[in-house]
Amino acid sequence: MDAFYSFIVMFSFLSILSWAFRWAWFKPKIVERKLREQGLNGNNYKMFVGDVGEMTKMDDKAKTRPISLGDDIVPRVIPFIHQTINSHGRNSFMWDGPMPSVNILDPELISEIFTKNYIYQKNPSSVGKLLAKGLQCYDTDKWTKHRRLLNPAFHMEKLRHMLPAFEVCCAEMLMKWKNLVPAEGSCELDVWPYLQTLTSDAISRTAFGSNYEEGKRIFELQKQLAVLIFQGSRSHSIPGIRFLPTERNRRIKALAKEAELSVMNIINNRVRAMQEGESIGEDLLGILLDSNFREIQQHGNKKYGMSFSEVIEECKLFYFAGQETTAALLVWTLVLLSKHTDWQHRARAEVFELFGNNKPDFEGLAHLKVVVMIIQEVLRLYPVAVMIRRIIHKETNLKNLTLPAETLLTVPVIMLHTDENIWGPDAKEFNPERFNGGILNATKGQLVYLPFGWGPRICIAQNFAMLEAKLVICHILQQFAFELSPSYAHAPNRVFALQPQHGAQLIFRKL
Repeated sequence: MDAFYSFIVMFSFLSILSWAFRWAWFKPKIVERKLREQGLNGNNYKMFVGDVGEMTKMDDKAKTRPISLGDDIVPRVIPFIHQTINSHGRNSFMWDGPMPSVNILDPELISEIFTKNYIYQKNPSSVGKLLAKGLQCYDTDKWTKHRRLLNPAFHMEKLRHMLPAFEVCCAEMLMKWKNLVPAEGSCELDVWPYLQTLTSDAISRTAFGSNYEEGKRIFELQKQLAVLIFQGSRSHSIPGIRFLPTERNRRIKALAKEAELSVMNIINNRVRAMQEGESIGEDLLGILLDSNFREIQQHGNKKYGMSFSEVIEECKLFYFAGQETTAALLVWTLVLLSKHTDWQHRARAEVFELFGNNKPDFEGLAHLKVVVMIIQEVLRLYPVAVMIRRIIHKETNLKNLTLPAETLLTVPVIMLHTDENIWGPDAKEFNPERFNGGILNATKGQLVYLPFGWGPRICIAQNFAMLEAKLVICHILQQFAFELSPSYAHAPNRVFALQPQHGAQLIFRKL
């Protein structure tokens, strides 16, 4: 009997060893040969780690030194992808551990990838599932259901009702600035933390009808989670590592649990209020709960709606994405307008022409042209997502490529946005005039501008972010002139969104 058990143990051990060898060496080497046979080039595969070690070293090195505001940010933000494409050409691949990642820069291929979202799916390992398992993580039928249920919350008519909440949040921030900036003279402000607080407050009010103080702890948790998950993502190519009881993993689980309980408490209070006959509300949570309830009622089956845990995950995503993306858009807009004061003057003239000293209204915001051109140019140079990834789960033909199953596809958005062959010799310069004739004219009809993604999975909240950004920029331009401070260090830093690593110090003067 002992010999039998020993045989079973030895057989199991050898089976696991054989599987590990196939996964970590044999299969990647076969894939590498197939990719090279099709004219793709990249580094030789390294067992287990692939290119992850080099990626991490280059990322860490890039963060050690700021750059000039006029410099190309690509080598700082995605240094390894930049080096790979420079060394191996546009038809190149990388290794995310044992998984190959093919760089895609051809607009035709990008169009196919973003259009056929049932084939080219989200990569689960590329997002922080503990941060938010909402719409961004789902694929196929589940994604379709959630997108349908969430759509009503982001209709323009619903967003119109959120404008007063944006106004309140903006007014609170500007009051703090007015108290700091003297009537005569100037004052230096690091606007980054103020903008984070503003957008946190805005998403809290518009999503949950609560104020920033109630949601403050959730935002703090989400920020800590974002940093920890981003750090951990660089080692997640090793299977099972995220399940090991490391100090970071324990901290991630604890933060995720606390965030979930906090959001659950908000939802429970809303459901209880609804059951007691109170109004469902015009905030995002109220609209989502109403949409979900109607879907279930219409079909007479709960499977057509979201479960309670899925509602929680969508709310966590509201919190993170709604705050992170808009804050990043606003901070880079202010930084660039501080350097390019001619465009600041043009934007201010448009704002005063439309609104004078009055509060910007919904109709007037829809007629902004110069401000929108500026925002579009900011999103070109400083896209919130500097790259977008997809994965295929079966062998797929993409134009003249035959890609093996479990291949990642990486679209380096920031490189597309600053390609001189597409945008001209001033591609890396701030020039909103290029959008004077609209996006289609600026891109010459090519799919090369992806600040919110594209296709069926285009960001559901893009109108939300644009409305909030336009309102805040208008208010700031009405009340302040601003320029870069000598203490400002330009250091775009990729966490989940593109952030200023050392803050954004600007000098403000009252108008």
